Amino acid sequence: MTSSTTIPAVRRETTVSLPAERAFALFTEGIATWWPRDSHHIGPMPAEAVFEPVAGGRLFSRTPDGAERDWGRVLAWEPPARVVFAWLLSPEWEFEPDPARASEVEVRFTALDDGATRVELEHRGFERYARGGEEMRASVDAEGGWGLLVERFAAAAS
Repeated sequence: MTSSTTIPAVRRETTVSLPAERAFALFTEGIATWWPRDSHHIGPMPAEAVFEPVAGGRLFSRTPDGAERDWGRVLAWEPPARVVFAWLLSPEWEFEPDPARASEVEVRFTALDDGATRVELEHRGFERYARGGEEMRASVDAEGGWGLLVERFAAAAS
């Protein structure tokens, strides 16, 4: 049973010196260049993050020996403005195949007049978890969560 209480979203924002098309491509198709290989995966590590660039595409970890573990599913693919994906990880950091029982992440890319792009990330829907939504929110909001990941993305964009 999901909670009837809405758990606040986690939000992060950065501005990168790339046009929106390139920022979108780096965040999605270029995820392996900035997502941590040695810490932010389920299953064996090291692993590279893979983002299939299409609605319905998978987000998964791939180890050097080719083993793959899903951790997300693309819900909306609208380059270069927006991507939404289901965060298919339970609060216990196990694969949750049902997007209706998982949180989601939306990333918006807004072109600025100077050629840069504002990137806004929102991780929401923690109340969808049967239990542990507050814990999942705290985890992705903590040091090493989305703040670190957005910093790494911004560094890769510079």
